Amino acid sequence: MSFGETPITIVGNLTADPELKFTDTGSALARFTVASTPRTFDRESNQWRDGTSTFFRCAAWRALAEHIAESLAKGSRVVLTGRIRQHDWKTPEGENRSMLAVEVDEIGASLRFTTVTIDAKRPNGANKPNASSDPWATDGAPAADAEPPF
Repeated sequence: MSFGETPITIVGNLTADPELKFTDTGSALARFTVASTPRTFDRESNQWRDGTSTFFRCAAWRALAEHIAESLAKGSRVVLTGRIRQHDWKTPEGENRSMLAVEVDEIGASLRFTTVTIDAKRPNGANKPNASSDPWATDGAPAADAEPPF
């Protein structure tokens, strides 16, 4: 992240399936919207009440974009981090327009209300890392008195 950028973390649900497109140069771009709705407990009625939803337009690039399109769908609850970007343009009528969007750096499924199975994809396509590329790899089972690596 560059100096002066506005970081943001959002927890919410996808409002539709991610839209995956490819640029002329072949870079993948996923666009999607996340709705974040605060909930508060009303002690008088003994019920949860939904607040006003906030909708965040999001974009992700390259491998992250492809993983999002393959893994997430409408209604998926996610936790994402990214940077707020302002986009300015002129309409065909010459009016100035502006919008804020989130450029996604990281995204994952929220585990608060569900479970997921991770299918780790390696950049080189290998299923298992080799010892030379994995600093956490061991030759076998750790010794009984070994300290954890953290």
